[in-house]
Formats: sequence, C-alpha cells, structure tokens
Amino acid sequence: MARMPAAPGVGALLRLLVLFACLTAFGAPTWAASVALPDFTRLVEKQGAAVVNVSTRQARKAASRLPFQIPELNESDPMFDFFRKFIPRTPEAPGGDPDNQSLGSGFIISADGYILTNAHVIEEAEEILVRLADKREYSAEVIGADARSDVALIRIDASDLPHVVFGNPDALKVGEWVLAIGSPFGFEQSVTAGIVSAKGRSLPDENFVPFIQTDVAINPGNSGGPLFNLRGEVVGINSQIYSRTGGFMGLSFAIPIDLAMDIQQQLRASGRVQRGRIGVSIQEVTRALADSFGLMRAAGALVSAVEPEGPAARGGVEQGDIIVRFNGRPVE
Repeated sequence: MARMPAAPGVGALLRLLVLFACLTAFGAPTWAASVALPDFTRLVEKQGAAVVNVSTRQARKAASRLPFQIPELNESDPMFDFFRKFIPRTPEAPGGDPDNQSLGSGFIISADGYILTNAHVIEEAEEILVRLADKREYSAEVIGADARSDVALIRIDASDLPHVVFGNPDALKVGEWVLAIGSPFGFEQSVTAGIVSAKGRSLPDENFVPFIQTDVAINPGNSGGPLFNLRGEVVGINSQIYSRTGGFMGLSFAIPIDLAMDIQQQLRASGRVQRGRIGVSIQEVTRALADSFGLMRAAGALVSAVEPEGPAARGGVEQGDIIVRFNGRPVE
C-alpha cells in the first residue's frame, strides 16, 4: 500500500514545534527567575551612602527596659509575645562600665545634615554619635522626637552630604520587593531584601501608625534605617519586629515615609508634634473578630479602649464599637 505523501512544509513545522517545546521547557524557568529576582546592586551603590550608623550613650539604669534583653527570660515566657523595639543594650554587669551603649540606624534626608531615625534609638541619650558610610563620625544634636510615632529628627554639622529620595508608600503593592540597609548588631551597611506582606497594619498600643509589614530580615540595630522600593526611593523607616526570641522571625514593620516626613516637618519647626485626639484606641478587625461580631467581612476599626471624659466618650463612642465609616468614607 502506498503511503500518502507528506504535505509540503510539515516536516519543518514539526521541527519548529519540537524546538519551541525545548525552549519552553528549559528556557522559561531561567527567564522567570531573572524577572522574579531583581538585581539590587545599583540601588545599594547609589543609596547606601546616605545610610548611617547611630550610636548613643546613656546613663546606666537599674534594669534594661527591653524585655527580650533580660537574661532569665526564655522563648516559652509570655513576655516574648510582645512587640520589640530592637536596640541592643548592654545588660547589667557588676563593676562594668557605668554607661549603656545603644546602636541603631538612620538616613540622611538633606545635604545639610538632617537625619531621620527612630525615637527609641535616641531615647534618653546623653550623647549621640553618627558614623557615615565613608567612616566619618559626627556628634549629633536632637531636633525633636515623637514617641507616639517613633520618629526622631537629629542633625550633624556637615554639608554636601549624600541624601535619600522619597517614594510614595501608598503606591506599594503587596508582594512588591523592598530592601533595607542598616547596622544589625553593629554590622554597618548590611543589606537585606524581601517583599511587602501587608499594608496599613495596626499593632497593639501602636495604632497611630499604619505600618508596612514586610518579611525583610530586621534585627537589633536596624531600627531607624530606611526601607527602599526597587526605584531606590525610601518608602518607610524600619521600626519594629514581632518575635518570640528577640530575633527576626519573618515579621517586620516600617513606618510609612509620608507620615514620618510630616512628623519631621513639625519637629524641625517647633521641636514637637501637635495633633488632635479623640480619646480612643483602635485595632484592626480580623476575620475572627468579624465572625464574633456577626459581620459579613473583616473591615472597619474596633474601638478597644475609650478615654474617660475624652472627646469620643462625650460623643457617645463606647468600647467595643466598630467604626465602619468615617467622614462618609468606608474604613477598610
């Protein structure tokens, strides 16, 4: 029986299909990996010069303020469930140095020496020393600090300094790459990267700040350092971690830079922050809370505490209320 002759070009078409399949099988993963894993080298080279190490000297107290630095605590202790401010402080030692030394990070926001950091980094400091990326050291003066937002503005007597550029934290998307530069445990100019895990995150007793949650590795000494987007713009100040051990466990939180810049403008103008208050503490409505309150979805803000005789109390707001709309806009 004679075979049907192949149609012209069929062999060539089959060879092209086989080639395409091979390229898809072997080439696509490499291409996908190159897209998924950005190169941070240019960002670090350009912006790292504006990141500084901040060290302070404080008069020794009877005990460390930070629960995770108390030697007798272990990870099974419920105190480890608290959110930690991550400045390493020298534990008490009989006959030791009479002063406490603390380390943190910061970043230069203007060529004339203004630097942003965390308020807890410079808390009760008697002396502040700033070391630049090029190893020059300067004494710093405190322009102002706001404990509620954990933002502080300090200044060194220098000019023509490299400084950061600012981005829009509202434009961040969950899953977007971000990068931190700081001095964890005193290791200056350390770089870590991760993704945005959530936005507008509220923390217990920290409900003034809508934190940016990331999985960027943050450790003691990173406090006050910048969080960059891939364009090399600062979008936040690394401020807190959640940990059972005092070390990084994949949950870190940054103050949005637009909030920090608003705070620093007030600190620069008057050395303090003036803000209105309504006299309530609020927290995020989780899925579990929504179910317990019979809500269709997890949205709104739960009033967890009301200041007696405060503006909210006088207006009829009660503990346990859930605010779903404010000024005509839904509260998400």
